[in-house]
Amino acid sequence: MGDLGDLTWQRIVGAAAVMVAAIAIAVVLRLLTGRLFLRAGDTRWAWDDLGARLIRDLAMPLAVLLGLWSAVKVLHPPNGTLDVAAKVLTALTILVISLALARLIAASVSSIALARQGVAANVTIFANITRVVVLGVGILVMLQSVGVSITPLLGALGVGGLAVALALQDTLANLFAGVHVLASKTIEPGDYIKLSSGQEGYVVDINWRNTSIRTLSDNIEVIPNQRFSDTILTNYHRPAQDMSLLIQASVAYESDLEQVESMVIEVGQDVMNEVEGGVKDAEILVRFHTFAESGINFTVILRTGEFGDQFRIKHEFVKRLHRRFQKEGIGIPYPRRQIILPEGSTLSG
Repeated sequence: MGDLGDLTWQRIVGAAAVMVAAIAIAVVLRLLTGRLFLRAGDTRWAWDDLGARLIRDLAMPLAVLLGLWSAVKVLHPPNGTLDVAAKVLTALTILVISLALARLIAASVSSIALARQGVAANVTIFANITRVVVLGVGILVMLQSVGVSITPLLGALGVGGLAVALALQDTLANLFAGVHVLASKTIEPGDYIKLSSGQEGYVVDINWRNTSIRTLSDNIEVIPNQRFSDTILTNYHRPAQDMSLLIQASVAYESDLEQVESMVIEVGQDVMNEVEGGVKDAEILVRFHTFAESGINFTVILRTGEFGDQFRIKHEFVKRLHRRFQKEGIGIPYPRRQIILPEGSTLSG
């Protein structure tokens, strides 16, 4: 066979055979790790899923990189070329491991946040910050491995970071506000909140810049995180999700208030026990409070499982109470006024 400098056809064919074998091994590992990942997904434990994903992410690229290094060794290039190949393959290996670790650690952070904040959580801010930090460290290590001094780079990043911080004050304010909101547990995904500016809905996600809430009309409103630090916020899921529901009603002056109170409590108990969203065995309170122009006003206090249940509870209670009042002959007063005229006066048509 012909000779290509220090390279012979035998070495080239041997290197090609090594690469083919490495690719075949990589494909087999991909299939095996894919099955392992599916098997781990059948269990309830989340950490085996993360471990299986890490193995799947690393197996194929590391097999290919190991094949490349073996092929280079088979070719036996000059020392200078070998050193360059070693640095490039080392850098690629560090990059692959950094990407896999970033994905693993970000998924771990998300899993921990999910466990702490409930099944409705969909928090991305911690996962994104973790991913950026791990990738940044990996890139610095990769640059160091190829002979690039990172000390001047770190100095330049410090000066550039100051300039970026001044230029992105609002963005950074939203970032730190989002971290503070999550750390202080002021709000969490799944909570129903209302701002003094009027926005209200269920918290869907808190990311590095804004918070998304889903309104009762199924629209998404996006609110900058910084808004939460300078506004009055009502969280209807704190300190607990169940809450009192106040319903206003009125009866005629001729009504027996003891009978009215007894009927209202009975209807309220039925609603609490039979309607979805009611708090079973909750104490139903009736408070008469006003001698109004047309009747006596009172407030009924019920309990609902969470904010969104109040509409169903109120709907059923009003229907049932109206039906019960009609059945028992309890009058619900209409607005009326009594006009007293001097003697001899008449109303002109």
